Amino acid sequence: MKTENCREWRESLGAYALGHLDADERAGLEAHLEGCAECRAEVASLQGVATLLPHADPERFGPAPQPPKDLGERILATLGNERREKRHRKRLRFGFAGAATALAAAVLALVVFVGGSGGGEPQQHVSFTDVPSGIEIGAMLEPHAYGTEIHMYVSGVRSGTLCRVFLRADDGTRYPAGSFRYRWGDDSDAILSSALDLSRTAAIGVHAGNQTFIAPVDRSAAAMQSEPEEDAT
Repeated sequence: MKTENCREWRESLGAYALGHLDADERAGLEAHLEGCAECRAEVASLQGVATLLPHADPERFGPAPQPPKDLGERILATLGNERREKRHRKRLRFGFAGAATALAAAVLALVVFVGGSGGGEPQQHVSFTDVPSGIEIGAMLEPHAYGTEIHMYVSGVRSGTLCRVFLRADDGTRYPAGSFRYRWGDDSDAILSSALDLSRTAAIGVHAGNQTFIAPVDRSAAAMQSEPEEDAT
C-alpha cells in the first residue's frame, strides 16, 4: 500500500516528465524514484507521451465533425411518430378507431337485442371530446355485481399529474373510482372501480391537475339489459 509521501510525489510526476520542476523539487523527486518502482514505471510511461507532444501540431488537424443540421428535427420527428403510434394502438384497444368501434357496436347490438341474456353484459366505450388540443382521454365501463369497472386511458397531460376518476349519478352525486398518476412515455392505462351501478351512471369525470373533464354515459344498453322481458302472452 502506498505511503502518504508517495501519493504527494505522484502529483509531480507529470511536471517531471515535461521538465517543468525546479531544481530542488526535481532532486527530491529523483530521490524518491530511486526507492519506488511504481513511480518509476509511471514516469517512464509519461515520458513517452511527453516526447510526442512537440510533434502535435494543431494546424494539422481538421475541424471537429459536426452533426447534420437536421439531426434535431429528425430526432423530434422520430419521437413524434413513436408517440402517435402508441396513441393509435391505445385508441384501437379502447375502440376509438372508427372501423373497430363500428364492429364492436354491431356485435354488441346483436348480443343485447338479438341474443337477449346470452351471458355477457354490455360494455360502454366513452370518449372525452371536450378536452384541450393534445390531450386524449377515454374509458371503457363494464358493469359488475359490485358496481362498475373502469378502464381509463389518458394521454398528453403533464407527466406526474394525479388523475382522480369518478362516476356521477343522475342526482349529481359523485362516486369516487380511485386515482392514478400519469407518467409520460409509460403505459397510461388504469383499471379502477366504483360502487355506482352503470345503469344509474349519468357521466364519468376525470380530475387531472387543476382541470376536470366530464363525458356523458349512454345507459340505454345497460338499462335494457336490466329490464325484465315482457310476457309474450
